[in-house]
Amino acid sequence: MPKRKNLLAFPEVSTHDLIGKHYGVRFEAFSAGPDQGIDGRHSKAGETTILQAKHYAGSPFATLKSAMKKERASIDALQPDRYLLATSVGLTPARKKSLAATIGPALKDEKRIFGQSDLNGLLRSYPEIEKSHIKLWLSSTGVLDRVLHAAAHAFAAITRAEIEAKVKVYAQNPSFSQSAAKLEEQHVLIISGPPGVGKTTLAEMLAYAYLAEGWELIPIMSLTDGFAAINDTKKQVFIFDDFLGRIALDRHALSMKDSELARFLRRIKASPNARFILTTRAYIFEEARRVSEHLADQRLDVTKYVLDVGIYTRRIRARILYNHLSVAGTNSSHIRALIETGTIEKIVDHKNYNPRIIEWMTDKLHANGIDASEYPTEFLATLNNPSRLWDIAFRNHIDARSRHLLYTLFFCAEFGEDLAAVRVSFEALHAYLCKKYGQTRDPKDFEESVKILEGGFINIRGTKISYINPSFRDYMADYLRDGAMLRDFVTAAALFEWAQAIWRFATRGREVGTTNPQLANAFIPIAPMLIGRSVSGDQWFRNSGSGSERLHLVLQLWTHSQSDVFAEAAYAIAEDTAVSWKPWRDGTHLIELTANLREGGYYDNFPDRERLAHMLECHVVEMLRSGVDTDDLEQMSDAIEEAERLLSPDLISATQSAIQKEIELAGKRAAETDSESTLEERISSLSKLAPRASVPSGRLDQAIAAINDRIRAIEEEAEREDGPDFTPAKPEVDVFNDAQLRDLFASLLTD
Repeated sequence: MPKRKNLLAFPEVSTHDLIGKHYGVRFEAFSAGPDQGIDGRHSKAGETTILQAKHYAGSPFATLKSAMKKERASIDALQPDRYLLATSVGLTPARKKSLAATIGPALKDEKRIFGQSDLNGLLRSYPEIEKSHIKLWLSSTGVLDRVLHAAAHAFAAITRAEIEAKVKVYAQNPSFSQSAAKLEEQHVLIISGPPGVGKTTLAEMLAYAYLAEGWELIPIMSLTDGFAAINDTKKQVFIFDDFLGRIALDRHALSMKDSELARFLRRIKASPNARFILTTRAYIFEEARRVSEHLADQRLDVTKYVLDVGIYTRRIRARILYNHLSVAGTNSSHIRALIETGTIEKIVDHKNYNPRIIEWMTDKLHANGIDASEYPTEFLATLNNPSRLWDIAFRNHIDARSRHLLYTLFFCAEFGEDLAAVRVSFEALHAYLCKKYGQTRDPKDFEESVKILEGGFINIRGTKISYINPSFRDYMADYLRDGAMLRDFVTAAALFEWAQAIWRFATRGREVGTTNPQLANAFIPIAPMLIGRSVSGDQWFRNSGSGSERLHLVLQLWTHSQSDVFAEAAYAIAEDTAVSWKPWRDGTHLIELTANLREGGYYDNFPDRERLAHMLECHVVEMLRSGVDTDDLEQMSDAIEEAERLLSPDLISATQSAIQKEIELAGKRAAETDSESTLEERISSLSKLAPRASVPSGRLDQAIAAINDRIRAIEEEAEREDGPDFTPAKPEVDVFNDAQLRDLFASLLTD
């Protein structure tokens, strides 16, 4: 029999369901009364049953017996017709006999005392109860082994200890069952909420639940990854953490992603065996919907996929705090100070309550640096002013070289950048700042900074480095709202993506305001790097940044500065034979840039703008003649149709030829495709494209017939699968008063 976790080691796991199932009754939460326990009550035909649970996981039997002696008067006063006791303490027959004598006549029968082994026995008898409490179910050894085995393929560096730690601190709340139901109903779930409320944790718990049921987990860093991996014959759950936070929310950057997202959502919806979990900060999601016509499209109706999290009941807030104090091993003296000063109640009820702050303030690394007598005050001060959580540590606890590394990381890939790339940008920035401000510098500064910051400010996974959590990125975004500082960073830029990230950050409209011309001029010395030529002579930059991204940046810089340096850079990029132009990455954007160059109001004073427009148009024609996938062809055709009056006959003709060729190859492409939903979208795309190229209806019908034949073949291979059902056994009556709260935390005291 697989080893199981101790049921009452998880105080949020109610014994009401388990023992109620055993006796065939339904327990209600026991209101405030003489017994101060976390209890259940059942009344029928004038008879009352009282269930009392004592959470003393890891404590000696003497502690439990002492507590029951104190309860004796309350139990006698209640005079229940039936009294039941559940405890996490291991019990022998002798111990049960001793407890029975202590409890008194209300007990009636020693069999009504349920120890650790008894409760685990009930779990084996009623597995549906265990599964309704997802945290308990995931912590079972057999399930955890399945999760770990499956997760190892998705997260290369994940360990059993990491999964167990996440499960231990997770406090199940109604959002879990709501999210599971929405995911099954829609196949797509967008978890939205403020920073730090547990969006990623909820997404991970859902992912683990699917893993345990035999689904393949595919964490993706881009929608391109998702399109490449989807297979309708497999049970797959995709997870994309903070998907909108990975792009700057200017119209150009979002336009590159939102249509892809809309298309991927439709594809997941159509797939029989795919699920898609996305997380996003609420304010970013709302801004994206405001900016993006695709996300705001009523036909897509993304609102039906969205679950807002972050609203917690008092009980759940208490459980989150309890779990973190317990798992972190916070000193009893600190916990006692919270209880005796009444701070527990103030924390749980605080208007700024946030799981991320709870995690920070209960972590031993931070809590041990605070005297127990000051711990309650410091805890509340952090809740009153959450920004101090990072501000004190950033300004006072680390040296200049470490701050330089944190500056560097802000403009790197948000969810993990290769250490080698970070080192390049760090060394350049660190050298510049040290020289400018007269600070000392050592060849080992990068390694030493990584050692100082790891675990407190940054995470290292394999060769990837990132901020430890999004709240620090939010803090840095406020800290870096300084035009002079950003100009320093530009001057020291050594990688295109890094320089591009600075510009995107600065031009979101709120960071540097009217200093954009000054900032744009700061890019002039690094123009060779923006083109793709290393200032230092190496070729690091050749493989970074697409041609259209480079063009877009230098044209933006020209718009703000009117410098001929950037105009020359644009021509250099367009003429560079080493640039690899890709339809999926550059096609639509080159068409838009071509139209904007010819349209008044965009680049009116740009030198010989028609020459640049012609050069870009030639690249698009070459792409179309070389072959374009159906999805990319549709997007390019849409852009061409919208700007047709500004485009040449050669480009229109090349588009029509590409459409005709795609319809001719429809049968061959269908035979190479394993996704039913992809094929259904292809039918829709070809039906839209055919009239634009005057394709005869008979030829289109033949192409559609070939695709439908392939769809039928896939349907025979694919069996539609339902996801796991994690519906709670019953809604919990959430009565949680001060006495119950104090009793919960008192169990953490060991002296």
